[in-house]
Amino acid sequence: MIIQSRNVWIADQFIEAQIEMEDGRITGVYPYGTKDVDCDYGENRILPGFIDIHCHGAFGFDTNDAEEEGLRYWVRNIVQEGVTALLPTTITQSEQVLTAALENVAKVVRDGYEGAEILGVHFEGPYLDMVYKGAQPEQHIVKPSVAQFKKYQKAADGLIKYITMATEVDENFSLTHYCRDHGVVVSIGHSGATYCQAIMGHANGARSMTHVYNGMTPFNHRANGLVGAAYRIQGMYGEIICDGNHSTPAALHQFFEAKGADHGIMVTDALMAKGSPAGSKFIFGGNEIEIYEDGSAHLTSSKGLAGSTLRMNEGLRILIEKALVPVHVAINSCTKNPAACLRIDDRKGSIGVGLDADLVVLDRDYQVLQTYCRGAGMLEEK
Repeated sequence: MIIQSRNVWIADQFIEAQIEMEDGRITGVYPYGTKDVDCDYGENRILPGFIDIHCHGAFGFDTNDAEEEGLRYWVRNIVQEGVTALLPTTITQSEQVLTAALENVAKVVRDGYEGAEILGVHFEGPYLDMVYKGAQPEQHIVKPSVAQFKKYQKAADGLIKYITMATEVDENFSLTHYCRDHGVVVSIGHSGATYCQAIMGHANGARSMTHVYNGMTPFNHRANGLVGAAYRIQGMYGEIICDGNHSTPAALHQFFEAKGADHGIMVTDALMAKGSPAGSKFIFGGNEIEIYEDGSAHLTSSKGLAGSTLRMNEGLRILIEKALVPVHVAINSCTKNPAACLRIDDRKGSIGVGLDADLVVLDRDYQVLQTYCRGAGMLEEK
């Protein structure tokens, strides 16, 4: 199959080009008009498919629900917003609930599914700080344990690829070291770490930070906190929720100014409520949440933010049009950077020969016209 556009994102710029796809891979990239094509997208933009490494669910399904068909429906339909790969994300719960959730993801991966690729699991909690726990249920927060994590990883068939934890409560950085040595990305989050403790976490193997600004010690000019560390350690990845609610457009702009083009990662932190109307209520991590008109999710008990219903294509629009983040920085944040963080940029995150044929076609209003998952068009052409 060959598609083309006058705006194909290659080498941090839009160029006129054709993309040839076969057996799930990109097999050729040619100048526009070189060969006969199956689809010409004209002036519409072709980007690498979006990668969401922090998403709890959508369409009424949550990763912790451990329902096979719910997970299959989610990954089959999330392509509507241009997502071609993701990490289903857990929330702190009992060992029984988390084990079932991990076993469910592993089973779906083994048995097969359609849609966005399940790259693994983002294990958010239960090794968190009590003060900065956010919507994570405190009764299930526990101290980091290598022995317990090994049980979780066994239940997941080795699919835990990314873990959010408060590294300052990890005694001797034992779990941090174990994850580092076994290919699991450690991300500091829901953490009360000081600036110096964050530096120590990084030195001991932490590679990322989870939803920067949220669930962490703030920046102060005398106590720089985790936010200060996120600014200062440019070579450390940092996720950020780009819905304009968790962080203002000005804060988004400042974050990407500090991180540069290669280490900021857009995430949705989306909940099962994504795809449901405002006013809908759900149980998340044992707590009731309600969806507001702006798409944000709040705990009904405290009114605190508890996640989002952000669509990735909308996040890209917010970054470029509202936060005024440079185009290449914004696009990298949902394509190349998450792939590099997970060490899969040899097959994901860019457009080039030999890479997976994961693509999204956007119009000028950032609406998704088509999503290709490993070369297969997933949407009915508009």
